[in-house]
Amino acid sequence: MNYKKDGFDGQRAIVIPKLIIHKFCLFNTIINKAYITDIGYYPNAKFHYRKRPLGTDQNILIYCVEGKGKVTIDKTNYTVVPGDFFVIPCNVSHYYKSDEKDPWTIYWCHFKGEQADAIVQYIVTKESSFKNKIEFLEERIAFFDQLYANLEKGYSLDNLTYVNILFLQFLATFLFNDKFSINLVEKTDNFLENSIVYMQENINRNLTLSDLATNVNYSASHYSARFRHRTGFSPIEYFNQLKIQKACQYLQFTDFRVKEIASKIGISDPYYFTRLFGKTMGFSPKEYRESRKAVK
Repeated sequence: MNYKKDGFDGQRAIVIPKLIIHKFCLFNTIINKAYITDIGYYPNAKFHYRKRPLGTDQNILIYCVEGKGKVTIDKTNYTVVPGDFFVIPCNVSHYYKSDEKDPWTIYWCHFKGEQADAIVQYIVTKESSFKNKIEFLEERIAFFDQLYANLEKGYSLDNLTYVNILFLQFLATFLFNDKFSINLVEKTDNFLENSIVYMQENINRNLTLSDLATNVNYSASHYSARFRHRTGFSPIEYFNQLKIQKACQYLQFTDFRVKEIASKIGISDPYYFTRLFGKTMGFSPKEYRESRKAVK
């Protein structure tokens, strides 16, 4: 079997920068007991696999909605089919792979914290298994989509706090599937929502503070002050975070050169891009790409 790195048509993945986790998660008493570190969706993920003999310092949840796969957790083997999900506690040996002929489509997340550890252990203990089965519910997928969409909007304190509180509810849908009943009501703030959408739609441009303020009909000074109050970052800092988030996806899922990626996110100077990437992610672009390709 010819295994390959992650890279599947329609895939989505976000890795929260370690510096952001340290700043806004580890010392945030609201969420530091359970917080997301990575999240993603891999459709028709042929040749997807991971092998970690020593485990990892994160808990993992993988939910299969189509196709098949195999998983070994702490020397116990399972076959995974649609409707199955499995959890892997931190520091537990594991290996999993998608079926070659009928590759799985999965939603997945990595998460840490004392409460996260307890939830995973409760799931395992409740059914005496690392693998369990749940009914397919659109509301559960909507939960995931809401988590992902909010993380795409950046890493403000408010946003990360909201996402990780919501994440506990998402985990509860697996832990208490029989009790799961939700009515999602989307609440948006036009000023911030419109501004972030504008940033996302123009990720390939070098927008100025004036451009961003004009888009929401604010003066630059009022816009900057209100944006910082809501997110904890200046508008340009936030825009750069979204650029780096997009760059991470290019590094993980494409073979574009660093110079090409910089250009695609509106940064003409690849050296400045490399410095900005390192400051945000704690890795150089090359190191990040290699870390995401590595099989552990």
